[in-house]
Amino acid sequence: MPESIRTRLIRVGFNWFPAYRGTGGRITYIARDWREIRVRLPLSRRTRNYVGTIFGGSMYGAVDPIYMVMLIQVLGPRYVVWDKAASIRFRRPGRTTLHARFVLDDAELDAIRAALAEAPSVDRTYRVELVDGEGVVHAAVEKVVHIRLKKPAGEG
Repeated sequence: MPESIRTRLIRVGFNWFPAYRGTGGRITYIARDWREIRVRLPLSRRTRNYVGTIFGGSMYGAVDPIYMVMLIQVLGPRYVVWDKAASIRFRRPGRTTLHARFVLDDAELDAIRAALAEAPSVDRTYRVELVDGEGVVHAAVEKVVHIRLKKPAGEG
């Protein structure tokens, strides 16, 4: 699905936002329906660590907010979405540009809505891999995202 003018403008703004820009990562694509986002993280002067590979903090920072933002956009204003926990496993040093692809499918969104019909909140775990041009995994990140329905106005 192609980007819309709106998601393209949001992508440009996100990439210029200082907190994200500092990671060295760049969002390269946001689907019109927010169900897919792609990120690129180059090895550069800005992301290079002491031993000449991509800094682990850049790897994590480049992927950190993505699932939370996607879920906020896809689920809509009736839901509260927060990052709750994360872990990263480094598999290989990043010596070249790395890429990550985030996808939310109908089954996942249906599972969230079904879980929230049974409980006041739900925690979902998502995994994303940072891969090189050949698809070799250099780092795997797991994110735990907390989701609940917003309380009606006046309800405490």
